[in-house]
Amino acid sequence: MAFVGKKFPNLNVDAMNDMGDTFKVNVLEEAVNNKKKVVLFWYPKDFTFVCPTELHAFQEAMEEFKKRNTIVIGASCDTPEVHFAWLNTPKDNGGIEGVTYPILADSNRNLSSILGILDITNEKYDEETGIVTVEGDNVTYRATYLIDEEGTVFHEGINHMPLGRNVKEYLRLIDAYTHVQEKGEVCPANWEEGKDAMQPNAKGTAAYLATH
Repeated sequence: MAFVGKKFPNLNVDAMNDMGDTFKVNVLEEAVNNKKKVVLFWYPKDFTFVCPTELHAFQEAMEEFKKRNTIVIGASCDTPEVHFAWLNTPKDNGGIEGVTYPILADSNRNLSSILGILDITNEKYDEETGIVTVEGDNVTYRATYLIDEEGTVFHEGINHMPLGRNVKEYLRLIDAYTHVQEKGEVCPANWEEGKDAMQPNAKGTAAYLATH
């Protein structure tokens, strides 16, 4: 199910921060109540290989997200306790010490199930016993959601487990969406802040293509 153009699910989920606090986070309410955009990124598991590189990359870009009035939230199906252990593990030992944004602990998989981002391709049904089993760890893909100040999703993307994300692309997408919100123009391929955008009509397209 695609969520682009729709409100993000209204659901409270356990979360952990670098101070060891366990609390509830409602991503929709974070956007609407704070009048901020939200980047929510899911990763498969704590204490793995590609995942810490992504969490550190988002942390390194925190100031850029703040400049864009954007909240960063990480998420996986690990428990709050596992998150806290990882948050207290040094970077040179595979940990995410230094990460300051909250991390959702969707261990009951309620939100990830609604979003449809769990790897359940190896689900098996035993006709004799009626039991359904899942091979593997039943964790999420690398799914990313960009949500606006009204709680509406304006971007979603899903990577397979081995493929790390480019954090700069989410900054570019936020810039583009903000330009659309403020100027009413649309952003062509490879658009970046400071470049020409287009009027949303055929003449606007023709004028842009004639000069680029």
